[in-house]
Formats: sequence, structure tokens, C-alpha cells
Amino acid sequence: MTHQEKVDAFVNELAQRGVGKYTTAPPLYRLLWRLGIEVPPPHFAGFWSLTLLMGVFFAVFWGLFMWLFLWRGQDMPIAVGIVVAVIAGLLFGATMAAYYRWRARKLELPRWEDYRAG
Repeated sequence: MTHQEKVDAFVNELAQRGVGKYTTAPPLYRLLWRLGIEVPPPHFAGFWSLTLLMGVFFAVFWGLFMWLFLWRGQDMPIAVGIVVAVIAGLLFGATMAAYYRWRARKLELPRWEDYRAG
């Protein structure tokens, strides 16, 4: 079974269990898979790797958005904007990591290496 087939089977299995497809496979992960990066779905990632991946993604895009549409017009120093974006990214990443780790325990999921569809 290829990585993508395994991911598709997992998404379908959790959809049957009532978990939304975009919760099981968020847009960031779908992008990584399309780029050929074989990361496991977020339910199988560790707390710190989830915090880092989701936090960095959020910090970069949210920080750029805030800078372009709000902070630049308020003459906020760029260093302050970077610090605020990093803090927001850490909070977002930790929150998402806690959610996915809690959800994986609740669903009684095995490790990704041990996951078998069905």
C-alpha cells in the first residue's frame, strides 16, 4: 500500500466514524502530500512536531496577513510584528497539537507504522 493509499483509507475510515475530512487531513497536510512529502496525518504526529509544523505555518501566513493589512498602517516595528506572530504561532500550534493528540487517544489510534486500513 502506498503512502497516499494509506492516507486515503485513513481519511475514509475516520469519515465513517464521524470525523470531518478536513479535520483528518487539514489543508496544510494536503499541500504537503501533493508536493510529495510523505508525512503522516496529524492524528499520528507527536505533540512537538505538530506544534512546530502548524505553528510555523500559522505564524508565517497570519503574520504576513496582519502586517500587510493592519500593522504596517499602524507603523508597528517589524521586530514587534515578528515577535507577536511567533507567539501566536506557538499558541496556535500547541492548541492544535493538544487537540490532535487528545483526539488520537480518544479514537484509540495505533502508531502510523502499525495502522492498517479497515
